[in-house]
Amino acid sequence: ELARASRSGGGLLDEADLAATRAEWGASLVGAYRGVTLHETPPPTQGFTALLILAMVEDDDVARLGYQSGDYVHLLVEAKKVAFADRNRYLADPARAAVPVERLLDPAYARRRRGLIRTDRAQAWDRVPAGSLQGDTVYVAVVDGEGNAVSLIQSIYFGFGSGVVAGRTGVLLHNRGAYFSLDPTHPNCLAPGKQPAHTLMASLAFEGERLRWVAGSMGADGQPQIHVQLYSALIDFGLDLQQAIEAPRWLAGRFVLGDPREPLNLECRFPAETLAALEARGHLVNLWEPWSELAGHANGIEVQPGTDTRMGAADPRSDGAAVGC
Repeated sequence: ELARASRSGGGLLDEADLAATRAEWGASLVGAYRGVTLHETPPPTQGFTALLILAMVEDDDVARLGYQSGDYVHLLVEAKKVAFADRNRYLADPARAAVPVERLLDPAYARRRRGLIRTDRAQAWDRVPAGSLQGDTVYVAVVDGEGNAVSLIQSIYFGFGSGVVAGRTGVLLHNRGAYFSLDPTHPNCLAPGKQPAHTLMASLAFEGERLRWVAGSMGADGQPQIHVQLYSALIDFGLDLQQAIEAPRWLAGRFVLGDPREPLNLECRFPAETLAALEARGHLVNLWEPWSELAGHANGIEVQPGTDTRMGAADPRSDGAAVGC
């Protein structure tokens, strides 16, 4: 029925395509930030970008900058720009293109990329070079009584995906293929049987061998930015997960059609001195509502050390919930 609906609508999907499709088990990407081991989803997801951002700022005394200060937000925003330049250059289906994740996550590479960040001014988003390496979404976090954890994210991309329901199946088809590049020289170029690079990512974090956090967020290009803000708040400043989720949030980039160039969007709960410091560095500050849905919907579970108590955390920006059973 799916194939018939595709044909009747002028689509190219057929029975052979569906029969050849297999779900894949893959190893997570593993990074570390100040002694906490972080697991993120591998390519073709953008999970490596969160690990790269944190690796770039690991040598900085982030806690000294002050939580939500202009210096702090500026550092993470500029690191985001550098990591996204690499994402846009290299991310693709690893089964069909070489995605150099090991080199992208090499600490020496992160230190070199950190050298692009100026602390006194913002860099234009389209002036950040990719590094040279020669040489509508749903998130669910679960931890059971035995300590098994699942960090799961699923999406059909645009609101209502492709806008096409396949015949009588009731299945709403996604439009993730829109993320392919039409540049035939790009590793993410459109091709049959190929997965597009995409924004979905989910995470687990461990201290030693003990699970500490299960976290994720909806928000397209905002997802790695939200992961970084959550883990920095948890690790650098000692907030609990609910506090980290409720903190004022920023996202750099266009999230509404018609936005000028690349704004730095911030919820208006940020201190006035932070906003002034960012504008003084050249950021195009755009203020959102105090609890803006555009700032993404983060949720997760914190496992408290010593007691193994599970604390669910839900984002008041959305209709998520924390439930214990």
